[in-house]
Amino acid sequence: MIEVKVKDSALRSAKARAESLGKLKNSITKGQGNIAGFLGEQVVADYYGFTISNTYDYDLITPAGKKVDVKTKRTKVKPKDHYECSIAAYNTKQRCDTYFFVRVSNDMKTAWILGYKMKEDYFKKSKFLKKGDVDPDNNFVVKADCFNLPISDLDEL
Repeated sequence: MIEVKVKDSALRSAKARAESLGKLKNSITKGQGNIAGFLGEQVVADYYGFTISNTYDYDLITPAGKKVDVKTKRTKVKPKDHYECSIAAYNTKQRCDTYFFVRVSNDMKTAWILGYKMKEDYFKKSKFLKKGDVDPDNNFVVKADCFNLPISDLDEL
């Protein structure tokens, strides 16, 4: 896990991109997570030197041409290894090569790049939960069908 102090320029960029996007169809948070999502993308792009490509299928492109989709959650606390990363079931058809997972503090001052997983490997190892299920690992009531994997099962950066 890599802790990153968020640059003002990254936050400004994320806010501008979120404002131009508006509310996404099927958004679990009704568009409230857009700034955090774009900030997660910007943090990964800046840290690794990836190019922002922002398509439906992927967010970033590595120098080697790999297509990366970044999944970001907001948090009140520094993430722990047993916390889970999620991919909504309606996002499983995205044409990306790998997923990067990020947590962003609610105050948008700190981000944690948690790890990554190749797409195929993620879905082999994750558990499926239906909307309304209670996740037995953390007692969270699932807001949408999703695939979850603990941070500890991600590949290290």
